[in-house]
Amino acid sequence: MHKIETKLIELCKKGNQVAQMQVYDKYARAMFTVACRYLNSEENAKDAMQEGFLKAFTNIDKYQPEFTFGAWLKRIVINQCLDELKKKHLVFNDIEVSELKILNDDDWSFDSKITKQEILNAIDYITEKHKIVVKLYLIEGFDHQEISEILEIPVKTSRTHLRRGKLQLQKLLKTKYNEARY
Repeated sequence: MHKIETKLIELCKKGNQVAQMQVYDKYARAMFTVACRYLNSEENAKDAMQEGFLKAFTNIDKYQPEFTFGAWLKRIVINQCLDELKKKHLVFNDIEVSELKILNDDDWSFDSKITKQEILNAIDYITEKHKIVVKLYLIEGFDHQEISEILEIPVKTSRTHLRRGKLQLQKLLKTKYNEARY
């Protein structure tokens, strides 16, 4: 962490509101972008982001400098978004995983004619539970252990949601690609 950021965080721990505003200004746009990935309206995303900042400043004594402040804050904002989704009765059950063979999570190859933006757009059309796991894994870079902790589900359930989300994505993109060829 940079010396300036370390100093800002120390001032935030002392309740310095000017330092809190500087931290907010530095991270607000990125955290809003993160919140928009999970919530369906900009207003909800803005509310979740602001709640995330409030939680971060309230619990800033728990921040450990072994992680970047941005990564710590991002996790708080994501958790806030997931709390909002859970209020809408989105429940992550421990689903039966025995019938699915786990394939390589790292193999996200799609037809080379499909753009990254088309993949990102298609993610919004898969089942909500799968979408969240796909976003946490593919976009945010969390591993299954971290996803299981964030969503409070077993690692196997995270893997299953990811696999099912990937299959839905491939089906959506294959349909789109095939339609485009005619």
